[in-house]
Amino acid sequence: MNKKAIKASGPLAIILAGALVLTACTGGGEGGDADGDDGAERVYVQAVGGDPVTFGMNAQFSSAPISLLMSAQMMDTLIMLSEDYEMTPGLAESWELSDDGLELTLHLREGVDWHDGEPFTAEDVKFNFDEIVPLQVYGGPLAERITSTTIVDDTTVAITLSTPYGPLLEAVAMQFMIPKHIYEGTDYLTNPANNEVVGTGPFVFESYSSGEQVTMLKNPDYWGGDIPVDRLIYTTLPDANTRAVSLFAGELDQAAINPSEQERVLEDPNTELLEGGLFEQVVVAMFNTQNPYLQDAAVRAAIFSALDRQEIADTALSGLAEPANGFFPDSLDWAVNKDVNFEEDFPRDIEAIEKTLDDAGFPRGSDGTRFTLRLNYITPLTEVGATVELAQSMLAEVGIATEVLGTSGAIFNEQTYTNSDFDIAFLRTSLGPDPSVGITRWYVCNPERLAASNPSGICDPEIDAAADVALSTTDQQVRGDAFKELQARAGELMFYGTLAWYYGANGTVNTSRWAGQDVTPPMTSRMPWLEMTPVD
Repeated sequence: MNKKAIKASGPLAIILAGALVLTACTGGGEGGDADGDDGAERVYVQAVGGDPVTFGMNAQFSSAPISLLMSAQMMDTLIMLSEDYEMTPGLAESWELSDDGLELTLHLREGVDWHDGEPFTAEDVKFNFDEIVPLQVYGGPLAERITSTTIVDDTTVAITLSTPYGPLLEAVAMQFMIPKHIYEGTDYLTNPANNEVVGTGPFVFESYSSGEQVTMLKNPDYWGGDIPVDRLIYTTLPDANTRAVSLFAGELDQAAINPSEQERVLEDPNTELLEGGLFEQVVVAMFNTQNPYLQDAAVRAAIFSALDRQEIADTALSGLAEPANGFFPDSLDWAVNKDVNFEEDFPRDIEAIEKTLDDAGFPRGSDGTRFTLRLNYITPLTEVGATVELAQSMLAEVGIATEVLGTSGAIFNEQTYTNSDFDIAFLRTSLGPDPSVGITRWYVCNPERLAASNPSGICDPEIDAAADVALSTTDQQVRGDAFKELQARAGELMFYGTLAWYYGANGTVNTSRWAGQDVTPPMTSRMPWLEMTPVD
């Protein structure tokens, strides 16, 4: 076999050299060779920007993207949910929801073992819904409505709710199952298994080296089928430029790199930006309506109109985005209000924008400036920083001066959500598994000033009522109508403006060693391992 060479230098060379030494010693590792030709171990190397243990590798107790990435390789959910919201069987082979939306029956897959050899059972599922789901970010609201979890038989579990819950299946699909026999009777949040994960997924935890790498081995008994990758390495490379150099050099199979590198990706026959794998991402502008300049909805609408969404998508986001023409993306077509049309409702008509600002009592001063706004963003999100730079020049055209404040994520959260110490905050965020948990949080009242939720200060009864309707039924038609009402009202108030649907956050892959990396996986944050094949 003419195996593709791995070339590396510096710390990465040490990591990969260790992997290759193991290859020579093990003759293919526990799972053997995926294609059965010479027994050589097949390795997949992905760079991550931070140490996974910082937040923990169990996504049931951490909402950090890197925790989700680690969990998605080692753990399974009962239902798998893709980035285009398609559901397929996971640890549950099938499920039924009662007509009244109050009972979900899960039929479990037989013959599945945890990585330590213990069988996966209905007892594990009951334990998770009773004890673990309430602690998870999407599971908490669901758990509040669960009145009982009943083991019907060895392979059937029934979940009974007090009231219908709109995103029920989506919330279930976000719950990674963890083993009762390892967690029962322990402090769940500090259990060592959170970083030495025991799951049922395609990969088994092998080792962790602080600040360097996490190594996983293929699960030879994976219920989903044979995994072609024998060893999976997540190497920590905080610098985006280093990740890009290593990716183009063929030292990495996948990495997240700066959007500015994508032109080179297009020119390189061995690299490709993945189109899927994550829930849709959006770049937004959030208004603080407690600022005297931003209390008038007409002024906020004028400012939003001044932001050229097409230019932001093409330039700031390096063409890796589509300008938003509404509050919901087309992928949620059942919930999109087609009467909300940003091109018609918020056109970039400079003369009309200037008149609106004049009529609102904010004429240009002797220096041409009407007022000054602070523009906040998270510094590591370079594409958002580029958006803010463009926004500065666009707002200057209509006489609005700006002060840019780039900070860490922690400071951004404190300024934006806790202290309301901002004027317009720019952010890239995920739409999540369902509008009721991933979108409406940015519009409904947030008196507790929770992070990653509406920071505007607006509490609108119409929006809250529409969100409540969508949350309290599983009827998609009723939910869709409620979401459409929410969007219509959001357009009238304009305090959370969607600028562009962004796909540059997806991983970029080097295809010289592995084919099939671009296949849409059945669940987010997991590569299509079963569809991938080695390139010889």
